[in-house]
Amino acid sequence: MMCKGTDFSRFTVNVGPIFFGYVFMQASRMVKPQEPHYADSEIIAKFAAAMDHACTDISACLPVGRFAPSPTGRMHLGNIFTALMSWLSVRSRCGRWILRIEDLDPQRSRPEYARLIEDDLAWLGLDWDEGGTDGRGPNGPYMQSRRHDLYEHALDTLRRTGLTYPCFCTRADIMATQAPHAADGLVIYPGTCRPHRLPSFAPEPSRPHAVRIAVPDAEIEFTDRIFGSQKAKLARDCGDFVLRRADGAWAYQLAVVVDDALMGVTEVVRGHDLLASAARQTYLYRLLGYPAPEWAHLPLICNAEGRRLSKRDKGIDMEALRRSHTPEQLLGRLAAMAGIIGRPEALSAADLIPLYRDPLPRPCILLP
Repeated sequence: MMCKGTDFSRFTVNVGPIFFGYVFMQASRMVKPQEPHYADSEIIAKFAAAMDHACTDISACLPVGRFAPSPTGRMHLGNIFTALMSWLSVRSRCGRWILRIEDLDPQRSRPEYARLIEDDLAWLGLDWDEGGTDGRGPNGPYMQSRRHDLYEHALDTLRRTGLTYPCFCTRADIMATQAPHAADGLVIYPGTCRPHRLPSFAPEPSRPHAVRIAVPDAEIEFTDRIFGSQKAKLARDCGDFVLRRADGAWAYQLAVVVDDALMGVTEVVRGHDLLASAARQTYLYRLLGYPAPEWAHLPLICNAEGRRLSKRDKGIDMEALRRSHTPEQLLGRLAAMAGIIGRPEALSAADLIPLYRDPLPRPCILLP
């Protein structure tokens, strides 16, 4: 496999300082290391072992990327585009690629879809070094449904900052506070259940509740490898966000940070629709003491109407694509859409490694 010369400066995370303000500075001063309130030495040992193995000095590591699909249906062209770009990004610099199955939603996730994901990736020639349903590698489990203990340990760490609190609001309660013109689907939590004073170390009640984390009224800055310098103000853009839902399900924001950190991921290549999540995740990385990865958010593959593809779109899922394309034809089509090659031509995944370059910064790539 031919790898480009490794530019370690690409792994340096350019994240601006997060100014927590007086309350948050006070919280950081007051927090003292404590023994966890539960006595499960196996969980703690597993968490510590994973941290020991994870790369904590990103500039000294070869890149580690990951593909983290949800097994809720057959993959479509957009999923494969993300997988290919992530795979090429690390393979072009002799890096490692992890396959993680994000099956946090028990109602929609199916083991058979996870197996189809692996079969489709293998058909395309996108091999992974660790992970998958067989759990190959030192940082498993690689299925989120088996990582609850690690998420609980991370939540306990965040509790000790005094910035988490119970929330009893329903979605209807929150939606009733939103402006009528907020049509982009973004829900901003108004702080209904937030304690009057922070940090707060009050015990959580026994009745069902979500757990939220308070966010600072300050800008968070980070750099995206494709879209450049980014600034976000969490208090304005999303408000205090959920770490664990009232039904006990783990929120994506916490789970993905814990997983990427403990698996030693140094770069996250994913769709532009998740760019807004990077600020929240940067905030959690800092609170948990993890180094943030390099971000690279890809243009979305959209249909003729400009809507991003979904697993409900027929004709562009992998079942149909495998009938109409060879692996090389499909990869060449995607490489042309990304601008890696000038026009579609049949090329293998290995053929594309020395040609890789990041796509241009545009929110959407229309299907031809």
